[in-house]
Amino acid sequence: MRTREAGEVFGPRMTLFADVLSVGLATSVACLPLVTAPAALSTACAVLRGAVHDRPVTAGRYFLLLRQRLRAGDLLAGAVTLAGLLLLAADLALAGAGLPGAPLFAVAAAAIGACAAVVGLRACARPESLTDWRAALRGAARDAAADVGGSGLILLAVATAALCAWMLLPLAFLAPGPLALAFTAVDVRRSAAAALP
Repeated sequence: MRTREAGEVFGPRMTLFADVLSVGLATSVACLPLVTAPAALSTACAVLRGAVHDRPVTAGRYFLLLRQRLRAGDLLAGAVTLAGLLLLAADLALAGAGLPGAPLFAVAAAAIGACAAVVGLRACARPESLTDWRAALRGAARDAAADVGGSGLILLAVATAALCAWMLLPLAFLAPGPLALAFTAVDVRRSAAAALP
């Protein structure tokens, strides 16, 4: 990263932090229709990945990329994600109703939901998600199994964002930016480790 120039108040890292927050706010707006959430998060990861190649990390670039990529496959991915979340919520509600074996069922449903979330979030961070969700999901499933530490980092990032949003609700609108940065960092870390001999 470049050094601070004379008269510059903030260094390049602070500028990147501000850019991440602006992309996070743009991602929150793009996620409002719910079915656009996977495409919105995938686009945020792509914009943040571009910082390595000195591409601008701005909300304007984010919306430009998002507008170019919203297609039927992206909306289908959003519909599948929404259906999965509703199914998990229904399963947990049934477990809370006091059915026989409910505690074990709730643990199993939560574990399956966590695994599905890790694979889905890792898929959003992969470059293939911009054009082919199936390839991104296959690669994410392989990475989730091979890189358990990275999968743990993703769950930790989501838990931290949820805790911050629970403590201070306005942070929920900024959380997608740092989350996209965390997911992208885990993917870049995995790619770099795979490239080593």
